[in-house]
Amino acid sequence: MVNPAVSSPFKISRTDKIATGGSCFAQHIARRLKASGYTYLVTEDVPTDVPPDIAMRYNYGVFSARYGNIYTARQLLQLLRRVQGLWEAEEPYWRDRDRWIDPFRPFIQPRGFASERELNEDRRQHYSAVLEMFRTADVFVFTLGLTEAWRSRVDGAVFPGCPGCNAGSFDPERYEFYNADYRDVLSDMRAFIREIRKLNPTLKFIITVSPVPLTATASGEHVLSATTYSKSVLRAVAGKLDQEIENLVYFPSYEIITSQSNRGRYFGADLRTIEDLGVDHVMGAFFEHLCDTESVNLLSHRAESEDLAFNSSVALVCDEERLIAQ
Repeated sequence: MVNPAVSSPFKISRTDKIATGGSCFAQHIARRLKASGYTYLVTEDVPTDVPPDIAMRYNYGVFSARYGNIYTARQLLQLLRRVQGLWEAEEPYWRDRDRWIDPFRPFIQPRGFASERELNEDRRQHYSAVLEMFRTADVFVFTLGLTEAWRSRVDGAVFPGCPGCNAGSFDPERYEFYNADYRDVLSDMRAFIREIRKLNPTLKFIITVSPVPLTATASGEHVLSATTYSKSVLRAVAGKLDQEIENLVYFPSYEIITSQSNRGRYFGADLRTIEDLGVDHVMGAFFEHLCDTESVNLLSHRAESEDLAFNSSVALVCDEERLIAQ
């Protein structure tokens, strides 16, 4: 199998606290790290009395904290600033009949919260958990997923999905489509790294690009062209960060999955879902090049995982899939 990963400025040990975030594909990395015995950092853990299947529905254990998918660099940067109390959006919640929805985590709570007070209390402890994660992680693995986003015309707040798509309501006077370019994404990622290292100066970064293509686009382009644009921008930014940021490495999961040498066999029938065989290839290279222990037997370790949040047979939590269901 083709393995385009090369050298890394650092190696991960089994005692390093590894946090993850990003798009849907980042969930594969989280599951395999946990199943393979690495110290996967979770600061917002499931309550002890909640069954695993319910915990998965409420997004516990999907990532290191319960922030859901973080598709864009701007979304990541704004999260960091919110949890530090440096910035707060003008739009604190959406209403859906008698329920309250967190606009920045619209799907982490099925049917939303019962009251504004409940939402605010959950957000308070969520911010505390995210801040703890940023301060205590040794390694942060982030998967860049999209350049396209919807944002507030009022204050520039970026949402993980289009308002009105299964959560909130769309108002063209209040929201606008935003498609980041290379300068936008690079600036946001540089700012994020600079600001987080004020909290955690020794934090190491592994940056990847999701190989999952777009489901739809609001750019006016065909979805194939929109996907090429988005992934090209993100890959170029990742390469630039790899060149200029100390203790940051780009890991080529995108190249491994999309390489012509694989003849498309790593994609499912829908041409979006990444098959386990492809994840095995990615994580085999990940362990070989980024970890300081011998490469693990991924198939056996995957089978041994009993935690639904890290079991590859359980569907990923992917907000884009909700567009298909509409």
